[in-house]
Amino acid sequence: MTSGADTCAQAVYHFRRALSRAYLEDILARLTGRSNDLIPFEEARRALKGRVSEQRELRDIPLVAIVGSVGRYTDFTRQFLPRRRSDEERWARVMAVMDDPRNAPPILVYQIGEVYFVLDGNHRVSVARQRGASHIRAYVTRVHTRVPLAPDTTPDELIRKAEEADFYELTDLDKQRPGADLRVTNPGQYREILADIEALRQERAVEGQAPGPAEAAALWYDTVYLPIVAIIRERGMLHDFPGRTETDLYVWISRHRAQLEAALGWALDPEVAAADLMAAQEQGPLRAAATALSPLAAANLLNAGPPPGQWRQERGVASVEQRLSADVLVPLSGAPESWLALEQAIVVARRESGRLHGLHVAPDAAARSGATALAIKAEFERRCRAAGVSGQLAIEVGAITPAIVARARWSDLVVVHLAHPPGEGGLARLRAGFHALVQHCPRPILAVPGPARPLNAALLCYDGTPKANEALFAAAYLALQWVIPLTVLTVLETGRADESTLARARRYLEAHGVSPVCVAAPGSPAATIVATARERACDLILIGGYGHGPLLEAVLGGTVDEVLRSSDRPVLICR
Repeated sequence: MTSGADTCAQAVYHFRRALSRAYLEDILARLTGRSNDLIPFEEARRALKGRVSEQRELRDIPLVAIVGSVGRYTDFTRQFLPRRRSDEERWARVMAVMDDPRNAPPILVYQIGEVYFVLDGNHRVSVARQRGASHIRAYVTRVHTRVPLAPDTTPDELIRKAEEADFYELTDLDKQRPGADLRVTNPGQYREILADIEALRQERAVEGQAPGPAEAAALWYDTVYLPIVAIIRERGMLHDFPGRTETDLYVWISRHRAQLEAALGWALDPEVAAADLMAAQEQGPLRAAATALSPLAAANLLNAGPPPGQWRQERGVASVEQRLSADVLVPLSGAPESWLALEQAIVVARRESGRLHGLHVAPDAAARSGATALAIKAEFERRCRAAGVSGQLAIEVGAITPAIVARARWSDLVVVHLAHPPGEGGLARLRAGFHALVQHCPRPILAVPGPARPLNAALLCYDGTPKANEALFAAAYLALQWVIPLTVLTVLETGRADESTLARARRYLEAHGVSPVCVAAPGSPAATIVATARERACDLILIGGYGHGPLLEAVLGGTVDEVLRSSDRPVLICR
């Protein structure tokens, strides 16, 4: 039979072991930056604006769910290991008493969500945990809060929880939209969401609606937050940002969008910011929006440019039912012909219910704010207003082609007046600005040789190459969404395109509900394309981009350049 002295000695031994473990755990916590502290109850209650119930119930509670204390939160670690050597006698006495569970009265605790805070019985909890118990008898008083706590809540996490409680108190979204999951993982993010809600409220107030704070919060949730969450889910973004929540990504997309808009001088859709945020995640933390706008982003003349289909992948366009050209980039020099490109871009924007991004590239900083640049901006805005199309013009300094290429990645389509088509000589082609633009632009280009056309009928030039397949996708979209007739032309070339090539295009289009007119004809590709467009009254030609690398294309020339030199109607170049 164990004597009282032996029991006391064993208790002291266990206490000292627990004290040593607490010391080591505190050192590890300091090294790792992780908290090893209990959460102060009163701090948690005030932060979460808790209301203490008047009722108390007796039941067994899990020891691992006890995360804090009312008054002794500095005396024990998060695992309730003792920290104070002066507690040795009391701790040992409690352990001796608890040898017989009948001698240990229930502890007193407060409950917030799934966790508990000890009001009376800290030493009993400490002893029970060291003995490997899973539960302990307790009188439980509930504290009602709008934001629950979980067993893994840390003191730092409590700051975020407090912000969440404040957020719900200000917005009532937990009551207006029950079940809405608006958790975030970083402190400070609710301030940004509240700023978005206030901006929406102010916007509606200007329109004469003036919603109250709670009404504005519900409006924000339905019209701003949920559409961005739909983008997050469609793109599977949580997979690329493990450990984060949809609300985290909403905040990051909104912040990234604002940064891009400030850098570009354009309004952008959330889809664009989401795609760029994912690209930044894939390419690493050193990439920034400003990098893509710098001279370093300019295309190298000997670079082959983006691979076929990358433009659709980056924009998240996988179906012919998705809008293809929401954002249209149109460079403007101020010369009379450049306004023809704007008029053609307006035709596209109207059909697509899209937005125009004007771009004027000034030769130097002085010209950026000079009379010419300001006049171009004013005329751009006037024409957009007259056409009823949303548009913004950005002015930047640099070389024209690199600036267009750099900014094109935040657009769906680039509309350019074909003032100087690629020349016929190899060196001339290699040096030509338009040739370089076609080679390197990450988005389709609509080349406009003259006055704007209504784009009421399209001719697809199809030879079965990967870039022609991109033009095939665009043609299916235009035929379906714009409801315009489509002619498909395959120029018969030995070893390259034959009747089976045309049959493949027909099958693809018919599978998407398009009934094209299909034409197979021999002859010079460029001449046949231009002649067929005239014969079929097609005021838009769709063609794949260059089929060779820059050097080979420059030496051999190609169908695209020949069509650009001879066509009197717009040419949509896909890649």
